[in-house]
Amino acid sequence: MIKAVFFDLDDTLLWDQKSVKDAFEATCKAAQEKYNVDPEQLEEAVRNAARDLYASYETYDFTQMIGINPFEGLWGNFLDEEDNFRKMKEIVPTYRKEAWTKGLAALGIDDPEFGHELAERFPAERRNSPHVYEESFQVLDVLKEKYKLLLLTNGSPDLQNTKLEITPELVPYFDHIVISGAFGRGKPDPTIFEHALSLMDLTKDEVIMVGDNLMTDILGASRVGIKSVWINRHEKEGNEVIPTYEIKHLEELYPILDSLNKE
Repeated sequence: MIKAVFFDLDDTLLWDQKSVKDAFEATCKAAQEKYNVDPEQLEEAVRNAARDLYASYETYDFTQMIGINPFEGLWGNFLDEEDNFRKMKEIVPTYRKEAWTKGLAALGIDDPEFGHELAERFPAERRNSPHVYEESFQVLDVLKEKYKLLLLTNGSPDLQNTKLEITPELVPYFDHIVISGAFGRGKPDPTIFEHALSLMDLTKDEVIMVGDNLMTDILGASRVGIKSVWINRHEKEGNEVIPTYEIKHLEELYPILDSLNKE
């Protein structure tokens, strides 16, 4: 009998990739107006520079464990208590500026001052473009009637809470919100799933995990023996991690849950 549904946040309920894309488009447009650069080329150059820089910092292993990607570093403040987050807080202003300055340099523009300006603009644009998938609220409304709901998200508590603050309608649906940076380990580590089960006072057979990422949401659930649903909206290729179910739209959860509760 399924009694609770665990949801991932980014790109499962919130369309984070679209928010980041919108922020890049708006910020790169400012560069186009000043230097007539191709905005898409600049975005790609900044993304590449960001990935390389991000991997060069001493905090990289920690960010991998907690599950914080390079583009979150381009707008997060990381005002968290833990030592690694404190280091990140010190690193990110320079990281942002360098990523944008190097991106401009890749297109032949040497203007660190403007790089700094763009680096400061991007976080504001990201905060201004929260996107929730159109079906998220509708599905949560239906599920809330029958199931306990828990949000299980990787990331910095400060940054994930910022995302929830700019989409405040999501928070009341959840009985618990578990953020990897507060727990100390991220998905797919089995301990964060075990922690979520203990908060709900449920067993692995009484919950199902819904997420978009095979290597975190689905792998982690499978390690603990929790049934999993891979939401694959964009027809991504699968890999060696096999979900219990695969769907393209959150409404497809209804028949899955109905059939599990008839067994």
